Amino acid sequence: MPLRPLFLLFMLIAATAAQADVADRRAEIKAAFDAAERGQLSLDQAAVYRDHPLYPWLRASILRHDIDTVGPAQVQAVLDKDGDQPAARWLREAWLATLNKRKDWSDFRVAYRGSDDKALRCADLTARLVDKTDDRWIADAQALWLTGTSLPTTCDAPFAKLSALGKLDDGLRWQRIELAATAGQTGLIRAIAKNLPANDAALALSYAGYLDAPVETLPASWPNTVRSRNIVTAALARLAKRDPDRATALVGKLAASAGLDESQRGRVLYEAALWTVASYLPGSADRLNAVPASAYDEKLHEWQVREAMSRGDDAAALAGIEKMGDAQRNDPRWQYFEARLRERLGQSAAARLLYQKAASSPSFHGWLAADRLKQPYILCAAEPPADAALKQRVAVNPGLQRALELFAIDRPNLAAREWGSAIKPMTDDERRIAVQRAIAEGWYDRAVFAMNVSPDDARYYSLRFPLHHDADIRAQSQVNGLDPAWVAGQTRAESAFMPRARSGADARGLMQLLPGTGALTAQRLGLPWTGGDSLYDPTTNITLGTAYMRQMLDRFSGFPYLAIAAYNAGPIPVQRWMEARPKLDPDFFVEAMPFKETREYVARVLAFSVVYDWRLNGNAASLNDRLIGRLDNDPRQRRAFACNLPTTTTTGL
Repeated sequence: MPLRPLFLLFMLIAATAAQADVADRRAEIKAAFDAAERGQLSLDQAAVYRDHPLYPWLRASILRHDIDTVGPAQVQAVLDKDGDQPAARWLREAWLATLNKRKDWSDFRVAYRGSDDKALRCADLTARLVDKTDDRWIADAQALWLTGTSLPTTCDAPFAKLSALGKLDDGLRWQRIELAATAGQTGLIRAIAKNLPANDAALALSYAGYLDAPVETLPASWPNTVRSRNIVTAALARLAKRDPDRATALVGKLAASAGLDESQRGRVLYEAALWTVASYLPGSADRLNAVPASAYDEKLHEWQVREAMSRGDDAAALAGIEKMGDAQRNDPRWQYFEARLRERLGQSAAARLLYQKAASSPSFHGWLAADRLKQPYILCAAEPPADAALKQRVAVNPGLQRALELFAIDRPNLAAREWGSAIKPMTDDERRIAVQRAIAEGWYDRAVFAMNVSPDDARYYSLRFPLHHDADIRAQSQVNGLDPAWVAGQTRAESAFMPRARSGADARGLMQLLPGTGALTAQRLGLPWTGGDSLYDPTTNITLGTAYMRQMLDRFSGFPYLAIAAYNAGPIPVQRWMEARPKLDPDFFVEAMPFKETREYVARVLAFSVVYDWRLNGNAASLNDRLIGRLDNDPRQRRAFACNLPTTTTTGL
């Protein structure tokens, strides 16, 4: 056998043996981390793990626990040894915060390597005050000053010094006042005004008062300047977000007297229109038409189309699409809806051409377009490379090994830090193999967070759409009369198949159920309920999640697109939207829903369902049928898949 294959084989055997040894010690190292986080493990005791890949993290955990009492020399020695490793960066964050609290500026300067944290940036400015040769201190302090939001109290000392040096003049104070006005931070304006001369302070306070409560007559003391006009604009734009009627009335009265130009008027009318149309308030169309064309952006163009669609005004919706820029109009979403509108208006030939363009996209709207043409769905799947040398290079990557071990001992936040550092320098193929490794270890959400780097990532469906707990999914889908591809798609959208996923709203587990919802569903089914943590059990979660899906499906007359919306937004808003728009076709209804998150969620779940149908069965129920729950599995009604790579875009789901 040639030398290189023998060497690779030896390396693979050695790496496999080392990984097996590490895996055998997982319970032991997890116990060590638990002890470190309780303050029951010293650095000397942890030294027995110095050969373990996670030793830097274990040592950092010990030091972070004792961060308020530990000595600078001890921490700095670890930081110097570990350099820029993720564990060192994690330790450094806590150490800098402690040195800031201690006001130990000399050690702070030694440890500091830059930060996006404004409190630490200001602490660094304070630390640098002792350095008489730092000629960039003034410029850095001035740059940090110029922000429209409040800064931490850590910034008070360097700004006071900046002022004492004569480098924080009234011009810089006014610049920050204007930034604060744009951000609606009137409290900040009042704070800055205290350090202005009396006349300027009075003017700044008057501006702040007007921003809080604009009226139709401007104070006589205001100068006729660009700044005054900007304050009026900011005040009315801010008002438009809570009272669009009054803002619209005031801009009409003040446009001439305040000298507002079209851009300034447009900013106010834009906010008034956006608030009105997004809330589907009366007069939405008039508000949209009142906005100057120069003030329109992609968001307002979309809302103009949605508003007309919600009223069933096909001609107005089509006119709204025609006003879009080329890039937006050529997005598969708007190609599809332009085709739908032209078809409804009798323009069949033009509609067909647009459907053909949209159908080249492997996406929700691309597949809806394919349904209109009764043609196969585009889906060009790719798999990670099978190259042994490439796989070996990824397998022995120290950062990846540490990330996987941290995940295995239930330290997901630390694992994510290590993961991000490990994959950053990888090639695309190496990164995809790393994702494959992570999925094999049960770290399924890497399929979401690490497969959106390259446009070609969209084609790696087996990585991006893992399928796990399939026995429970199939069993509970049958119990509740649900399509298992839908359940898999919804699980992928909710948690990416991570059993211990938990949202900021306390939704838990695979199908992201709130404990209250879980308890009520269990009670309805006559099942025992042992508390919110039971939702982390996959079988329990899928049992209750599918039962809740069935409940929503029954509540909304068997229409999945409404049940999916209710799962995300709650049944009451969906009922309200139905009452407001009772005659919209399902695809139009989804696009017209006022919540962006829910619009995207419904489209995502339905498209994911198509992918899982393909993974489970090799073909898929059409999206048009899936929207309304018509899943009779007649092979003649199901969609085949094709790869038309020369004309297919690789972006999509």
